[in-house]
Amino acid sequence: MKKLLSIFSLFTLIFTGCDVNINDFESDKIAPNPPNNVYSVTGDNKIYLYWDDNRESDLAGYNVYFSYTYDGTYYYIGNTTRNSFIDYDAKNGSTYYYAITAYDRNGNESELSIEEVFDTPRPEGFNQSIFEYNEFPNSSGYSFKNYLVVPYNSNDADFFFEKYNNKFYLDVWKDSDIQDMGKTSDIYDISYAPLNGYVPINEGENIKYTEAVVGHTYVIWTWDNHFAKVRIKNITNERIVFDWAYQTAEGNRELKRAFDDFRNNMQNIKVERN
Repeated sequence: MKKLLSIFSLFTLIFTGCDVNINDFESDKIAPNPPNNVYSVTGDNKIYLYWDDNRESDLAGYNVYFSYTYDGTYYYIGNTTRNSFIDYDAKNGSTYYYAITAYDRNGNESELSIEEVFDTPRPEGFNQSIFEYNEFPNSSGYSFKNYLVVPYNSNDADFFFEKYNNKFYLDVWKDSDIQDMGKTSDIYDISYAPLNGYVPINEGENIKYTEAVVGHTYVIWTWDNHFAKVRIKNITNERIVFDWAYQTAEGNRELKRAFDDFRNNMQNIKVERN
């Protein structure tokens, strides 16, 4: 059960900017209902929270709480009169659980919202370019953990760009995985990385690849067990432009087996394609 560390007091009423009738304090002892349909959207060193509006006529606002576990103690972090809140104190790579309460003009506060809402903020980038690896090998790969363009055969390369038989591809090495999640409106449309459905490796090849399409978002499961997503914004014969987001917290649902010796001599490796 969630535990509320209640520091909700008269200062909340003061900041609502509402007139309070002393008779209402004596007559109204009914708290609002807990907010419903609370959910989060992951940001870069921040987390966006949303919920449905309460319908009570005497509603004054909402309090926002966080915890480090779902059933742990929840600590007050702020209040709002809107049905949204941004936690700017969240740090990339740390997981936070959230709950919302509603309060009325008489100081009655609801129970915590019941949804299990947790999120782990992560870094993101926009309008990044990499180049086709045959023509520009030293600028063809990208390293999420370093936020850096790298050679396609760098130890840190998480994916690279390829033109092959007049088609464009996103490639990962055989110790990583990639999946096309389809057309999206922006990088935020894909909230969670899947655990299956990734591109298989073909016999005799050392890369996995999927066709690069403008407007599509791709999930990459990196060789060191992190998840990332890439949305392509533009493709030319020489380069792609993309937005990206990378989860710095190592995946904790399943451990991915790595090819332990595969990256020991990357500088001398060549792409093997049938």
